[in-house]
Amino acid sequence: MGNGTFITEFVLLGFPEFHAIRMVFFAVVLLMYLISVSGNCLIITVVFMEPKLHMPMYFFLSNFSLGELWTTTVIVPKMLTNLALDQNTICFTCCMAQIYIAFSVGATQFFNLTVMSFDRYTAICKPFLYNAKMTNRLCLSLALLTWFSGFTINFFQAIVVWAYPFCRHNVIDHFFCDAGPVFKLACVDTTLMELIGVLYGAIVMWGSFLFTLVSYACIITTIVRIPSVSGRSKAFSTCSSHLTVVGILYGASLFMYLRPSTQSDTQTNKVLYFITVVVMPTITPFIFTIRNKDFKTAAIKLLNAMRQTPSFVFMTLTKQQTPLKKRIPCSQKLCHHQRSCEKQ
Repeated sequence: MGNGTFITEFVLLGFPEFHAIRMVFFAVVLLMYLISVSGNCLIITVVFMEPKLHMPMYFFLSNFSLGELWTTTVIVPKMLTNLALDQNTICFTCCMAQIYIAFSVGATQFFNLTVMSFDRYTAICKPFLYNAKMTNRLCLSLALLTWFSGFTINFFQAIVVWAYPFCRHNVIDHFFCDAGPVFKLACVDTTLMELIGVLYGAIVMWGSFLFTLVSYACIITTIVRIPSVSGRSKAFSTCSSHLTVVGILYGASLFMYLRPSTQSDTQTNKVLYFITVVVMPTITPFIFTIRNKDFKTAAIKLLNAMRQTPSFVFMTLTKQQTPLKKRIPCSQKLCHHQRSCEKQ
């Protein structure tokens, strides 16, 4: 460690301007977190339970929702704890783990959007080959590849940052452990790692963004050639929600990542991170499902089934607890029959 001091915890400044209304801000963030978790869990459950939704498009949507759950759960609960207790601290190991998982899941989400754009390209531009190409095996392989790539590409950078000596103050001007503010606290030259971070952002974001852009250029070209208005409208409606999420997520992320964090506007980055990590996972389930008739039908069907389940269980238990009628032994029946015959 040299002349460095071993730091056991960091202090997250968060949003000090909201300290006067800290509990109000806590309630707003908690509400958005609950909506995000409920919405994404609903998507995963409905896609899993409804056989009609066992299609590549919904499989990749549920995979994206799983990534949204990871993103919010890694960052927001700790943020809520700090707001509730008014103790903005995080342990060193927790901070390093948060950096690695948050950025790895973020990379996975970009790869997920790329795979979803490939699925839409195949469905619209190659409709006759869609069922032959998008097999269950290929879909599962693509999903596993997105997660493996996301957690592998950032592994080297996370190990190096973990091994850095920290000899300065331990205050991070952010609401979670971001790599850029953490670099400022290291007592070594972090220029190389910042350049690697920019390269990482270029590979992940620019690569996936260009692939998505080319896919949608082909999709739009194909949609324009469809002769009927209803056909064009139906084809575009299957892509509009995905295109909306792509525009918001890539727009905010490209602005944040593709420049050294130590030289960027911290306050602007915090706001953009808050939109990406807290606000986006809250509205994404509505964007993907609000115009999807098949999903809404399946969701209503599942909710109705869940609503009827308690009454069905109660009726079953009630029937089991109903006392059985007292049976008359066969011998008594026979005696009664004999006595009636003798009387006759």
